[in-house]
Amino acid sequence: LDIMEKEPGGFSQFLWKHVDGKPLQNKWPAMKQVPAETPMSQALSKELKKRGFTFCGPTIVYAFAQAVGMVNDHITDCHRHKECAKLAKR
Repeated sequence: LDIMEKEPGGFSQFLWKHVDGKPLQNKWPAMKQVPAETPMSQALSKELKKRGFTFCGPTIVYAFAQAVGMVNDHITDCHRHKECAKLAKR
């Protein structure tokens, strides 16, 4: 991957700079409020496409960010919300 070779810090740092190096902590009270995409995922999607990635629209990028822990979108009543928020402070 071009990013891994040319980006200082590699692909991981390239991704994490889009969330200022720490997981975003959202506080959604209900699942219907969790967005499918955000300005962050739109910007990251654009950057990836500029670097030759395909099939990386803002919705897919946001789902990826949720899956790898860049975004905590557990609803506030979920038993995992507080635990994930604690992990983000490490």
